[in-house]
Order: sequence, then structure tokens, then C-alpha cells
Amino acid sequence: MTVDTLCVQGGWQAKKGEPRQVPIYSSTTFKYETSGQMADLFDLKEAGYFYTRLANPTNDQVAKKIAALEGGVAAMLTSSGQAASTFAILNLCEAGDHVVASAQVYGGTFNLLACSLKKLGIESTFVDPDDSPAELAKAFRPNTKCVFGETVANPSGVVLDIEKFAKAAHKFGVPLIVDNTFPTPILCRPFEHGCDIVTHSTTKYMDGHSSQVGGCIVDSGNFDWSKYPARFAGLVAPDPTYHGLSYVKSFGKLAYITKCTAHLMRDFGSIPSPFNAFLLNLGLESLHVRMRRHAESAHKIAKWLKTQKKVAWVNFAGLPESPYHKLVKKQFHGNDPCGVMTFGIKGGREASIKFMDSLKLIGIVTHVADAWSCVLHPASHTHRQMTDEQLKAAGIPPDLIRFSVGLEDPKDLIADLKQALAKI
Repeated sequence: MTVDTLCVQGGWQAKKGEPRQVPIYSSTTFKYETSGQMADLFDLKEAGYFYTRLANPTNDQVAKKIAALEGGVAAMLTSSGQAASTFAILNLCEAGDHVVASAQVYGGTFNLLACSLKKLGIESTFVDPDDSPAELAKAFRPNTKCVFGETVANPSGVVLDIEKFAKAAHKFGVPLIVDNTFPTPILCRPFEHGCDIVTHSTTKYMDGHSSQVGGCIVDSGNFDWSKYPARFAGLVAPDPTYHGLSYVKSFGKLAYITKCTAHLMRDFGSIPSPFNAFLLNLGLESLHVRMRRHAESAHKIAKWLKTQKKVAWVNFAGLPESPYHKLVKKQFHGNDPCGVMTFGIKGGREASIKFMDSLKLIGIVTHVADAWSCVLHPASHTHRQMTDEQLKAAGIPPDLIRFSVGLEDPKDLIADLKQALAKI
């Protein structure tokens, strides 16, 4: 099936007399007839549900749909996109390990890698996503466990060369993890370009209506963990917390997601509520229609902004003059990358802030990739914990405005931008 059909009918398949929409299993526990049945579930000998902190039928049906959209073998939902990124890395790394990461990532992810995981003994080396393969190779260490990047960086808009990063990762025997939140699998499917694991903040386009917070991890099933038994002992070696079970031997291509559920979700929680998963699924049903409208409108508005004398610069990879235009054509199958762009106002930080404060239709919110158009000033908001040097490395100049183009008529959005520019 195409992604368009999977958006509507993937995941839950109703049988005779069952509800067409995926049911909300609002239950913490699930009943069994014998103690042995429950014991088999705890030992991972049988598949099933016994406690929603580990897994829930509603969540699993929605995760199944997202896995199908990305072309993966399995997926799991988390309570936020940040939890998805954290679990995706912790499923591979422990104290003493190392991560190679693109410097052009969301501020919260940068802080996760540079500060929080560092406190747990996991170090990260940040690289310029435009580095050559030879330069990328210098960042790897013997204890490197994975590479992390964003398909379209938030907020800089830099496009990751997935194939280049995948080749670098695989040369050193580690997987590539890519956050595909902005394009979604409607516009880009990273597995087709060599990526191994995909994460999402489902809070954004996948939901599309600011109704729930969530995340998702999808495994391609393509990385051969057994080829590196010492490096990925957590997946290959016996797990003493499950009576010596080896995830790779017992679950094959499902090993990564099974371990993530049985280990990290068990110990750290971060499960979304079934109701949140239900809301997410409603958003997914129209994702294919919405994403193309977001990208089309963003392209129109980016072209208009380029003509405005008070606008210092515009960064939208869908424009022909973008340095990433060829890469976009390759990775996005001719589509524009998403509905998010960045631009700056002549006059610097203060002028950009005054412009934002003058907008009437476009809202200032700590959100992005939504049906409603919105703007944010990352240097003052999402990335304010970063130093000037870190902001520069992340591609965030002080005048940068992140503009998420919604589903409104682009003519109305241009009119709002025009009146705000007139007040500068």
C-alpha cells in the first residue's frame, strides 16, 4: 500500500462487528486465567499485555501504523519526542560510550546529548552536517555506539545528507538514528537512504492539531547487531533480568524494539496514555493531505519573503537557490522538505522581535509543525540555554525567526506578514 492509504487504514484492522476506529483500551491491567500465563508474559515467552506501562493495545496499533509508514519492522510510542530520542540512544549506550551527533539539532536534543547524557557517562562529539566523509570519520572513537541527526534540523532548516551519514556510521559498525519529525514519512523515508532507526516527535505534524504530546521510535530491522556482539552486548548477550534471554536470538529483527520496551519502558516509564495514542491516530489519518499543503504553502511564502526589502535572509531548502536544493530533490522525491522555514529581519535581534510582536494572525507559541501558523525566536526561547558559540554551531543567528506555515490560506498569512513588516 502507498503511504496515503496507510495513513488512513494502516494499523488497526477491524473484523466483523468490531469498531472501525481503533478502540481506546483505557485499562492499566489485563486479566489472565492462570499464573503460568502471566509468568510467560513476564519472561517474554509469549506476546500479550499485562500492564500498560510496558505496552497497551491502542498504543501498539498506532505504532504499527507509523512503522508501516516509515517502512520499518516495528515501532513503539513514547510519552514525548524527547523521550523517543532518549530511549533510542539509551537502548544502545551506557556509561563509557560515545555518540557522534549533528550539531544542527533541536535545542532540547542538543542539551540531552551535551549535558544530561554526559552526566550519565555518555559523551557526544558534535559535527557539522556539511562535513565531508573524511571529516566525519575523525569524530568516531572505538567506543562510539551510534550516530544521531535530524532530517531537517530544528530550527536551522539544514538538511542532513542521510546517505553520507549512514555510510560513515556503517563504516565504523554503528547505526544511524535520524529524527524525521519535520518531513514525516510522507515527504521523506530515511530508511530508503541507509538510516537504521527513526524517531519522531508525534506532537508535531503527525498529530497536527496541538492535541497530544508524544513520540515514536521505528526500527528498520536492517542493522545486524549480531555482527558486533561485543559492541552491542545489550542486544546480543544474555540479559540477566530476563533469565539470560538474548534479544537478537529470541526476536531477530524485532530485537531493538523488544529490548527498548522490555528494558527501558519497564524501568523508566514514559508510556503515552491510550487516549493520546487515539488522538494521534486521528491526526495520522489526514497526514498525507496536510503535509503536502504545508510544504506547498511554505514554498509560496518563502518566495514572497525573498522579495521583501526589510527581510535580511530566507532559509527554505525547497527554494532553487538553497544550497540543499539538490539534496532535497534526492531525498524528498521532488517534494519540498516541510512547512517550516527560517528568516531574519534587517536590524537584527530587536527588529525580529518587534516584527513578531506585530503579527496578528500568526501566533507566538512554543510549538511548531501544526495546523495553526506560528513563529518563535529560538535564541530567546527554545535555545536560550545555549551559549553564543553553541548557537553559532547550531546555525542559529540572533535574528533568526522560525516560521511554521499552517493550513490557513497563504494569501492571509502573507497579508499578516506584510502588515508586521510595515511596522518596523
